Amino acid sequence: MSGRYVLAVRFRLAPGRGVRVEPARFETTLYRDADEPGEDGWLFFRDNLWRGELNSPDHLRELTEEALGVPVEHVEYRRFETSESGYRELKEAIADDLEQFNADSVDEVVNKYFGSSIDVRPERS
Repeated sequence: MSGRYVLAVRFRLAPGRGVRVEPARFETTLYRDADEPGEDGWLFFRDNLWRGELNSPDHLRELTEEALGVPVEHVEYRRFETSESGYRELKEAIADDLEQFNADSVDEVVNKYFGSSIDVRPERS
């Protein structure tokens, strides 16, 4: 599945004694590649999102700190970007095991976790 999660991140630099930076706070966009269905991490959306929002911002802030190696003040989920074929693959993988999502349909799962935050882009030639 080709896709990526897009997150807004605000972090700060914490220089050592005798060193100062201006500005000390920065905002950036973090892109996290989506894992293929069946791989560890492919259920990132199920484990971290609810109706297009982070279900545990503090947990994801800690994970982001580990990934970036800087103190992170805030993380906000923005969207999931994917191609038309990637979106099809995601929906097929969800359909293969609806039980684990406690839902009756793929559309229910997509709405339950992503809300309206999926950005499906045309295939590149």
